[in-house]
Amino acid sequence: MADQASLKERIVRGDTVIGVSAPLNATKSELEDIFSKDSYDFVNADAQHSPYNEERLVEFCETAKELGMPVQFRIKHTRQAYLVGNVLDLGPLGIEVPLVEDESEVDEALRWFYYPQVGGRSWGGAARYGVEGRGDRLEYADWWNANGILCMQIETLRAVTNIRQLAKPGVTCLTWGPADLNFDIEAHPHHPLQTVDDCVRHALE
Repeated sequence: MADQASLKERIVRGDTVIGVSAPLNATKSELEDIFSKDSYDFVNADAQHSPYNEERLVEFCETAKELGMPVQFRIKHTRQAYLVGNVLDLGPLGIEVPLVEDESEVDEALRWFYYPQVGGRSWGGAARYGVEGRGDRLEYADWWNANGILCMQIETLRAVTNIRQLAKPGVTCLTWGPADLNFDIEAHPHHPLQTVDDCVRHALE
């Protein structure tokens, strides 16, 4: 597995990175079995469609870290982006914000994802990813701002048409939610974009 400190850089430069999903209640042995299936770069944990509590997220991130795997965590709702800093204090390296449609939603996530002077994230949290050996406030803040991974999930036609406003500096990548995107396409039968592939092509233009 590649050096995880460079995962963000690899994503930004367009390298292929491979993630795997795992339930938050997975045991260490279950995670070992999941990770053994391929050479993965990160594990994805989901709160949007799954129950979770903060203590369990800390345990999950610690176990994944012991196995050399950083965690990307999808938060419950777009409107909870103001809690991103708190969630990051529990151990994920990456955050995925679902159902993003507007620039203001991206701005909210950016504000709480990054430390000053890039964003407004508050300092603290013993379970933070990568904090070991970086006890100095500015050292860790600089490290985090360079290495933390922030993803916006594109799941509606409105998001696709606003794609240039969503791909702002500080957003590591845009991800796709094809199921919800298809619901929205079906609700707009006369829209010029009628497949997920159409939407992806539009985003890349």
